[in-house]
Amino acid sequence: MQDILEQIIATKHEELALLKAKKTSLREALLQSETGIIAEFKRRSPSKGWIKQEGRADIIPLSYQQNGAAALSILTDEHYFGGSDDFIRQARQRGVTLPILYKNFVIDEAQLYAAALCGASAVLLIAACLTKQECNMLLNKAHSLGLEVLLEMHSEPELEYAELEPDLCGINNRNLGSFVTDVENSFRLAELLPKDAVKVSESGISNPDTVKALRQAGFRGFLIGENFMKTADPGPALNEFISQL
Repeated sequence: MQDILEQIIATKHEELALLKAKKTSLREALLQSETGIIAEFKRRSPSKGWIKQEGRADIIPLSYQQNGAAALSILTDEHYFGGSDDFIRQARQRGVTLPILYKNFVIDEAQLYAAALCGASAVLLIAACLTKQECNMLLNKAHSLGLEVLLEMHSEPELEYAELEPDLCGINNRNLGSFVTDVENSFRLAELLPKDAVKVSESGISNPDTVKALRQAGFRGFLIGENFMKTADPGPALNEFISQL
């Protein structure tokens, strides 16, 4: 029986190796992209309620891919954002091959396992939710599971988290306490980040000219969700946005 058990364990190691190998790099996708747009599948928000309650994860993410997104972000928080881990599975099953960011409020390593198993390429870690020690532990665990980390910061004091050397440094333009959004936050904090950081501006981006200005300020990624999701057809809306860049 031990021989059979050894075979099973060996097979499991092979399956895990394949699981990790399938991960596409969010960092590399943004560095190689001319637009850097991370199109987000977001059905709901705590401040605005339902944005697209009928939005389907087996349709919109693939449409984003077909219409020029550099990468995707999929909200998986159920209670506040109407999301689900299964949305990433559905997107993958329909043929999405772009890097997918697991967008949630990650506070425990169990969520990292969930992200890896549902097909995410990277996870969001939010400085405001974690001590620096907790963030470092989760970052290292994510890497061990083959996941990249987008570390989100909002204020100048939080920029010290960038010392943990995440794969990508995000600046959230939305205050998660008040939900007030100000894109100027990205411009203010960009020059304070490490020079070699791959910078991502998150939230409140609705104008192609803003993307152009942010790129000149050193950003390589631009996370945009609500601007597309509130339209009748998010994929073509993304395509039109890109055509104006």
